[in-house]
Parts: sequence; C-alpha cells; structure tokens
Amino acid sequence: MSAPDGLRRRGLRFLRAHPRVLLRLAGWSVLEAGQAFLLGFALARALDDGFLAGRTRVGLGWLAVAGAGVLVGAYGTGRVYRAVAALVEPLRDRLVARVVECGVREADGGALSGLTQQVEIARDTFAGLVMVSRSFVFTAAGALIGLFSLAPVLLLVVVPPLIAGVGLFAVTLRPLARRQEAFLAADEALAGHLGAVCPGLRDITAAGAEDRIAADTGVYTDAELRAARSLARWGVARVVCLALGGHLPVVLLLAGGPWLLGHGVTPGALVGALTYVTQSLLPALADLVHGLGTSGSRLTVVLRRLAVPAAGGPPCATARDDTPLSPDAEVPAVSLTAVSFAYGPASAPVLDGLGLTLPAGGHLAVVGPSGSGKSTLVALVAGLVEAGRGEVRVFGRPTAEAGGLRVLIPQEAYVFSGTLAENLAYLRSGPVPESEMLAAAETVGLGPLLDRLGGTGADVDPATLSAGERQLIALTRAYLSRAPLALLDEATCHLDPEAEERAERAFAARPGGSLVVVAHRISSARRAGRVLVMDGPRTAYGTHKEVLRRSALYRELVGRWEPSSQPALALRDADGVDAVAGPGLAGDGRHVVAHGPMRQVQVPGDLRDRRALGGEG
Repeated sequence: MSAPDGLRRRGLRFLRAHPRVLLRLAGWSVLEAGQAFLLGFALARALDDGFLAGRTRVGLGWLAVAGAGVLVGAYGTGRVYRAVAALVEPLRDRLVARVVECGVREADGGALSGLTQQVEIARDTFAGLVMVSRSFVFTAAGALIGLFSLAPVLLLVVVPPLIAGVGLFAVTLRPLARRQEAFLAADEALAGHLGAVCPGLRDITAAGAEDRIAADTGVYTDAELRAARSLARWGVARVVCLALGGHLPVVLLLAGGPWLLGHGVTPGALVGALTYVTQSLLPALADLVHGLGTSGSRLTVVLRRLAVPAAGGPPCATARDDTPLSPDAEVPAVSLTAVSFAYGPASAPVLDGLGLTLPAGGHLAVVGPSGSGKSTLVALVAGLVEAGRGEVRVFGRPTAEAGGLRVLIPQEAYVFSGTLAENLAYLRSGPVPESEMLAAAETVGLGPLLDRLGGTGADVDPATLSAGERQLIALTRAYLSRAPLALLDEATCHLDPEAEERAERAFAARPGGSLVVVAHRISSARRAGRVLVMDGPRTAYGTHKEVLRRSALYRELVGRWEPSSQPALALRDADGVDAVAGPGLAGDGRHVVAHGPMRQVQVPGDLRDRRALGGEG
C-alpha cells in the first residue's frame, strides 16, 4: 500500500469514528451556506419584482432578506468553528500519542521536534483544510441551487468552466505535494547544516576553513533554490485553475448577456448570477485552491512523517508492554560515568565530568539553582538527549535500549480528551482492572478528583482541569506503568506540600521501584535516601546529613526551609508583617510576608494557594 493510500484510509477511519461531530458540522454548514443562496436570489427578486417594476418597498424588502441571510450565516459560522474544534482536537491527541509511542519511549530525540512543531502544524492545517473544503462544497451547492432557481440555462454557462477548473486542480495536487515535500526536506537540511555551522564560526575562522564551509553551505542553498523554483512552477497551475473555474464564468456571463436576456433570463437573474459567481463561487474556489494546494500538501507531508517509525526502529505498536520488568537488583538503577553535556559546540558545558550511582530501589532528590542542569540530567537518563562524553546507563543498559525501564513525568503534565480510564491506562497495552486503577489513584492521591469526576469511566476535558489535577493524573498513569524507574522532573510543583509528599512516598514505596526527583521543595530532599546538589564545580552527592556537611548551598537552602531560632512575630502584630517565614506559615489573604535573609516580599495575592513559604529549593 502506498503512503498516500495509507493516509487516505486512516483519514477515512478517523472521520467514520466521529459521525456525530460530522453531522453537527454539516448542519451548521448548511445554515452558513444559506446566505450564499439568499444573496443572489434576493438580489434578483429585488430587481425584477421590486426596483425594475417600480415597487421600491418590495425591492427593499428583498434586500432586507439578503441582509438577514448574512446574519444567520454569521451565526452558523460561529457554530461551525466549535464543530471543527471538536473534530481537530481528537486528531491532535492521536498524533501526540503517536509521537510519544514512536519517539519518547524509544529514546528518539527527533520526537520532541515532532511533538512541539509537526503535531501543531498538522492540527492547524487540518483545521484550515476542513474549513475551506467544507466551505467550498456547501457554498457551491447553495450557489448552484440559486442559479437553477433563477434560470436553469445559467448552469450551462457557469458549471462547465467550474468543473474544468476544479478537475485541473485535482490533477495537480499529487505532483504539487511531492514538490512541497522536496522543498521542506531541502529547507530542513539547510537549517540543520546552519545549526551545526553557526555555533562554530569562531573555530571556522581560526582554522581558515571559510571557503570550504561556504562551498558546503552553497550546496544546501542551491538545493533549496531548485526545490523552490520547482514548487513555484507548479504553483502557477493554481492560478490557471482559479482563472478557469472562477474568472471565466464571469466573462461568459457578461459576453453572453444579450443571448441570455433573449432566451428568457431576466435582468435581475443575470445580476443574481454574477453575484453568485463573484461573491460566492470565486471566493470559495480561491480559498480551496490556495488552502488545499499549500496547506493540504504540507499536511500530507507532516502526517506521512508522523505515521512512519524511525528508520530501523520497531513498530510503534510495541511501545507499550504489560510484562512486569524485573531488572537485576545488583545492577544500579542509574549510573553516570564522567558524563559531560553542552547544548552546542561553542556552549559552556551544563554537566562536566559528572559521575554518580543510584542503587536499584534507591530514591534520589536533585536540587540546585535554576540553570544548574537538573532537567538536563533527567533528560539524559530519560534518553531524550545524548551525552557529549561519558556513559549513562539505566539498569545496566544504554539509554537507547532502556525505553521500557523508565517513565518520565515532566512539569507540564499532558492529559488528553477521553475517559479517565483511558488516560490512566495509556502506558499499558492491555486492559487495566478497575480495582488496580482505584488502588493506584488512592495511593498517589487522585481519589478526590476521581470521585468528583464520577469514576474512571468519566470523560475528561483537559481545559477544565487545574495544573495540579493534570499532574495527579499523569503521576497515577506513571505509577500504573511497568517501568521500575520513575523520573519526576518537578512533576509535583503544582501540588501542595502534603499532596507532593504523598505522591513521592507512593513512588518510593513501589515494589522494586527506583525514584529520581527534581525537587521543587527542600522537603523532597529530606525524604530522599540520597541527595545530589548541582552547583557547578561544587556538586555534592550523598545522604542528607553528608551533603549538609559538604555543601554550603545545600545548607543555605535547608536553612531557608527550617524554622528560625528566633520566634516569629504573631500573625496579627501591630504592623501586619511577619519577619520570618516558617515551614508551616501560610498567608491568610491580609498580610505581607517577608522571606528570611533575602528580604523578598510577597503580596497577599501571591499567597492564594496557602502553601508553606520558604520551602522552595
């Protein structure tokens, strides 16, 4: 089966899976297209039965009908956008799931680009294509029905060139898509080449390699130029299609006006026909040609890339595995050996010669200032990026081969449209017993939200959930996975301290489970068996007491969290100001709280979540 045929069949299956949305979209489209019919028909009646017959009121009445049709059509357009959104968002959810299956769990770094860019391109272009395709079909139907109602002979003038223009456009779609794909490939190749060259310009100059690099770059620019010219040549075909199907009927109506008037077509009907062509058919055809010709080709390219697994990789259907994983307890859960990483050849290293070992079943908290490399470390263990030097292993395996041994929960949790059960069981290929889901929800702390939604079978609307609720769903989903290593990259930052502690203790207590937490609060570090303080060359690793003794930064962070040796002022002192923020101190909506030695001030509006202050690491 060819790629376009495969995409076409998948597209048809996707549309068949949403019959109610399609019916709703068609219904509102009929209402929207009503203005296309009324515009020409009402104008013809206004002339023939009103103004040309000397009855001004009748003419004005028909013009008012046309105006009312525009208002009704505008209302239909608003409802059309809602129906399109209900069709587009499930597609986006499927594409994101596809990217995750084929990329993140298989340690494919390119999947991040697909998730953040190509999926969004697919969603936006699909929405645009639905709008222009639907608009052309219903607008053309309304205009052609109007032409027939005015005078059937008008169809003989308008329909043949319209069919010829649309047919020619359909013939050019496939070669246009191929040229569009060639242009995108050339553009990406040039961007990748420049991405490798630009950070090293100083080295290129120092080595005297300007001419060689310029020649290499010229090869990429020439390839993109050739692809752009080829695409532009085929773009001319769109202009021909538009002229043939949209502009030629206008010329034929004007040139054949005397003949039409002599064969029973009234002046009002001729004006109405011109209105149908210029105000309805021509704009709808132009939107179809430009939208489908450019965006349609781009969507085909993007969907084809998202649908094909990485070269040499396993099929995406094998990404989930319900087989319990039992790694060797004697093999460390995470081991880094002299690992260095930088985000570019000319960039300063974020990690430089880092080495550590986390035993199987261990619990590690990673703390440090912003930009110190905490998330980079997690990305290395998760296999999202590769170390420049050194070795990263997960249960003794290279990160590229450890996809099923770890699960990453990022700060911004992803929840997709569907039932709560579908969200929770996403990392499992087979059905998950409801009793297991309920037990996991209770353990992690999802129980209250589960009860509020109405159970595991309740539909989830991500837009109605808070950031903390989405994090709880993602945490429970990861808890239900079979991966023995959980990576929490500030995955509890939107939870209160009690909920955060409950979730972390749940993961730490999983049988055979290991846990790495990028700590949002120092309390996370105190619960962990091992602490890694990332502080550039002063990085420290060990137990809480050991690191407290070795690291000045860690002592400072812990000091800000622990109560001061001096008693704090009462909440209702004369000035309404608390001098020291203790671990249990929370704003009551009427006070300003000053943070310890830094003297940073939070206004009452910042205390709305009533979390303890001073505990952020």
